[in-house]
Amino acid sequence: MASLIEELITTLQQENEIYSEMVPIAKEKSSIIANNDLLALQEITDKEQVFVEQVMVLDKKREEIIANIGVVLCKDARTLKIQDVIKLLEAQPEEQERLASVHANLKNTISLLMEFNNHNKSLIEQSLEIIEFNMNFVQSTRMSPGNNYTKTAGQVNSALPETGMFDAKQ
Repeated sequence: MASLIEELITTLQQENEIYSEMVPIAKEKSSIIANNDLLALQEITDKEQVFVEQVMVLDKKREEIIANIGVVLCKDARTLKIQDVIKLLEAQPEEQERLASVHANLKNTISLLMEFNNHNKSLIEQSLEIIEFNMNFVQSTRMSPGNNYTKTAGQVNSALPETGMFDAKQ
């Protein structure tokens, strides 16, 4: 059991290191999104993808370790959480403290990363709203009667189209 706990701690530390490396990337992504630099956004997304693949491998490894701990403890691995493992280590306070500390660090790093990602999501949504507004504006100016220039523009008696400035679907 001790080797499983040690392996779990190591895996969680590795996950935390990867997530920590992703935090400055998420920060940089905010300014890239704000500057509308699509090429840089693609490059930084490619960087992130490498980290995501590494995290997926570690997640799978962590799940296998938890499953093995569940077998040793005769617990269902699907419901066994790291918090449960921490509580079960009361007889081993040193390992309990190390696991709790690594788990808390990982949660804090993930929380910070989620804040940046939520901010980036908000920036992207705002950019999309601006793009949609501009598209609607351009479309409405194309349909406005002031742009119907012909040789006999002053003599045309046509009904004005009933299109508004904004898309009614919004």
